[in-house]
Amino acid sequence: MSFRSIPGVYADHSGQPLGRFLPDRRQLLKSASAGFGYLAMSALLANQVRSEQVTPSSPPGHLAPRKPHFSAKAKRVIFLFMQGAISQMDTWEYKPELQARDGQSGPGGGKLMASRYKFAQHGETGTWVSELHPHLAKHVDKFCWLRGLHTDTPAHPQAVIQLHTGAAIASLTRPSMGSWLLYGLGTENQDLPGYITINPPPNFGGSVNYGSAFLPAHYQGTRINDAGYLPNLEAQTPITLQRRQLDLIQSMNKDLASRPHAPSAIDGVISSYELAFRMQSKVPELLDISKEPEHVQKAYGIKDGPAGSFARQCLMARRLSEAGVRFVEICHPGWDQHNNLHRGLTNNCQAVDQPAAALLADLESRGLLEDTLVLFGSEFGRLPSAQGPDGRDHNITGYPMWLAGAGVKPGFTLGATDDVGQFAVEGKMHTNDLHATLLALMGLDHESLTYEYGGREFRLTDVAGQVAREIFA
Repeated sequence: MSFRSIPGVYADHSGQPLGRFLPDRRQLLKSASAGFGYLAMSALLANQVRSEQVTPSSPPGHLAPRKPHFSAKAKRVIFLFMQGAISQMDTWEYKPELQARDGQSGPGGGKLMASRYKFAQHGETGTWVSELHPHLAKHVDKFCWLRGLHTDTPAHPQAVIQLHTGAAIASLTRPSMGSWLLYGLGTENQDLPGYITINPPPNFGGSVNYGSAFLPAHYQGTRINDAGYLPNLEAQTPITLQRRQLDLIQSMNKDLASRPHAPSAIDGVISSYELAFRMQSKVPELLDISKEPEHVQKAYGIKDGPAGSFARQCLMARRLSEAGVRFVEICHPGWDQHNNLHRGLTNNCQAVDQPAAALLADLESRGLLEDTLVLFGSEFGRLPSAQGPDGRDHNITGYPMWLAGAGVKPGFTLGATDDVGQFAVEGKMHTNDLHATLLALMGLDHESLTYEYGGREFRLTDVAGQVAREIFA
């Protein structure tokens, strides 16, 4: 056997051994297991290069406003998330057939249960709305309805994660839709986070729903509570001393970032430290809704305690959007009425109806609704059949959401469910289609908004998604 064939042995032209050597890490990865380890390393290095290309090293560059792929119809989004699944049969979906067939067998089994709430037509569009939403009913001519939505799983954790990230499995850790928007467009205000989530649900995926996953860290959402509290924001030292301390830390961070093969996350740390420093003087004042005029607070229904939580969130959302925050999500939990449906639904609707209506009116009066897109909905809907004496189970096969504001046709409806409201039969839209449409309204092509990770190109809509251009104004 020739010495040439023995790994780690040098040989001269005659095949005589000259001595052994120790391969370095790169050579070992190239040769071991047919070079499979080197393949993994090349993917990781490609990710780092890619990250450095799309996220400039100067802090303002990370979140600086960027041009969309095409002319945008909306500049920012406010998402009103009703976590737990609204019973659309008792709020937005009037079904005469369901009312007439109360107690009969339903299409998916079980007994149909008519709504106990009165419905009436409102606005020039004659949209049917139940008595649970007297304030929002005044705005129905602004609404663009998506009534043929469907999703993949009837379990809350997976459905909530899919609505926010496009993937139904938390372990896949995909970036949230707010992070994708920030990655694609940047933010309008360099002194504020570009993506803020107020009162997000602590379970059902938790931070996964507003995280950036494999996108650089500066694209993740900033969490605050419904009182406008952001932890660790108040300075503990004089501002001049704090600036000196931060400069020292940042000099060490930048030194580390300049070294070969430094983790790309360091750039995100540098950017987040600078943003946090600037936020100290901006955010507390911005989230102090007590300075709003009395008539504005009254319009929103501002009050202390849990009963006023959603009203405070809505007013903060308007202030944040007005200040240039790209994506604001606010949450009202507790819509999972498998039992105690009518008391729970009545209480929930009373909590969100007036504030949501006031938000629309306030945005419109300030000229903000022209370039702000408002989305209202849940992770899925509920069945027309009864569950127990006073409840409804989950329905993923047909449910509605509404949009209002920039880019959508007011008073327009896309899609429909069957006569009792269980299955989408027209204008079907999967969650991927909803995401593709939202991105398009913001001027982003969902197939082009990609990020390379693990050797493949990822996007919010994965390998699916159709834009519902019928709703575009």
